Amino acid sequence: MALLSNAPVAPHEGYRVLIELGAAIVVLALLARLASRWSISAIPLYLILGLCFGNGGLAPLNLSKEFTSTGAEIGVLLLLFMLGLEYSGEQLRQNLRKGLAAGALDFVLNFAPGLIAGLLLGWGTLPALLLGGVTYISSSGIVAKILNDLKRLNNAETPGILSVLILEDLAMAVYLPLVAVLLAGGTRARIVVSVSVAVLVVLIVLFIALRFGQRISRLFAHESDEIVLLTIFGVVVLVAGLAERLQVSSAIGAFLVGIAVTGSVAHQASRLLAPLRDLFAAIFFFFFGLEVDPHTLPAALPVAMTLAVVTALTKVATGYWTARHKGVDRQGCLRSGFALVPRGEFSIVIAGLGVVLEPRLGPISAAYVLLLAILGPFLARV
Repeated sequence: MALLSNAPVAPHEGYRVLIELGAAIVVLALLARLASRWSISAIPLYLILGLCFGNGGLAPLNLSKEFTSTGAEIGVLLLLFMLGLEYSGEQLRQNLRKGLAAGALDFVLNFAPGLIAGLLLGWGTLPALLLGGVTYISSSGIVAKILNDLKRLNNAETPGILSVLILEDLAMAVYLPLVAVLLAGGTRARIVVSVSVAVLVVLIVLFIALRFGQRISRLFAHESDEIVLLTIFGVVVLVAGLAERLQVSSAIGAFLVGIAVTGSVAHQASRLLAPLRDLFAAIFFFFFGLEVDPHTLPAALPVAMTLAVVTALTKVATGYWTARHKGVDRQGCLRSGFALVPRGEFSIVIAGLGVVLEPRLGPISAAYVLLLAILGPFLARV
């Protein structure tokens, strides 16, 4: 029972937490059925449900923030791990090498709108840089879910989408430590050290995944599904935690573990972890909606909607150019562009860093992310 509450729960009140959590998951299941019937992604429905039952919503739930946030983070990790299973180390190497131009275009087109908007609003340079980060990075979790839901993992445009996402997450390995040091008023020496450590960690993990992937897979292999499930799940969470401790994206850690697992073990892991991924991914999107206070959204909507329209177009342009550069047909180019539109977990993390400096950053980012997290899956489906 202690897992479900931050504070001790009286015996006669504990059942309420279980009932609320169970009811929320049952409603998520009903929404998933509805989405399946409509042939759309369930993500927007999960987000709207969280908005209704979160802080300031129609009927706020008394769920433990610690429990639901942990479940949500596990959902993102499993989404990225299983996305990594779809690609070999050699494919990753090729995608990264050929995707640098797309990554640079992505940064210029999508970081600039947030930065310029922050400066036009009269914010300081640092809050404007944070808003640029919010508009820059697509949601790896939502995009991975879209590709899986719409059965597009093996499409011709998907490697290009992946290369953009990976380069964005790698850019975050430099951006987040840099911003954290700037917020703390760190010296130039401290900035250099923090960024260098983050880059070094990413390169080491990437090297291990590419060079020793087959040996790692042999260590995971076993005829028992239970042993494989516990081993891989434990390693994914462990590596993600270590990556986070070293100020590197936990999502990158999970993705690289997926890259390292190959062959029959990859197929076995995909079969075993798919149900867990779906459960925790649903919790992630529901929890994200819970975190947004609806009362803060109306005042932030004009700026958020303007940014959403501009950066939806710039993401479509990024994805279209990336796919066209790889020789994909026009339909695939459009699918690539629309798939990159959603913003999510990273954008909220970035906004959370700067709300002390600029209080308007939080509501604007929440409204912006919610708009694109709901709009993105619909655009991808269309």
